[in-house]
Amino acid sequence: MYTVAVTRDFIANHFLIGGDWGSENFPHAHHYVAEVSIESNQLDKHGYLVDIVEIEAALDKVVGYFRDSLLNDKEEFAGLNPSIEHFSRIINEKIITLIHPPGTGSLNIKLWENATCWAAYRKQF
Repeated sequence: MYTVAVTRDFIANHFLIGGDWGSENFPHAHHYVAEVSIESNQLDKHGYLVDIVEIEAALDKVVGYFRDSLLNDKEEFAGLNPSIEHFSRIINEKIITLIHPPGTGSLNIKLWENATCWAAYRKQF
């Protein structure tokens, strides 16, 4: 199984809803690190799983959309608690529409909220 990965860091704001989480219930920033990893047994005609430049461009576009924003105001989070679990799935769904991996495999987003906490979402393609 081949794996290729790219990371980007960015700052975004959110506040949690639906429970009593103290200061997390008020707008605050996180310095996120998003890691996109793609796995497949197949490579394209150039010997790439997906060209890293293509992954970087997709991740830059998605991160740019969320950077310095309040996640609660984004339509993707309508009716959702803006947890890192939901956020990792949303990033995954956006990235998969922007890249073109060959064959079948999986796209995984690991989203770090700080130096010790992360959530991930994996989707087969």
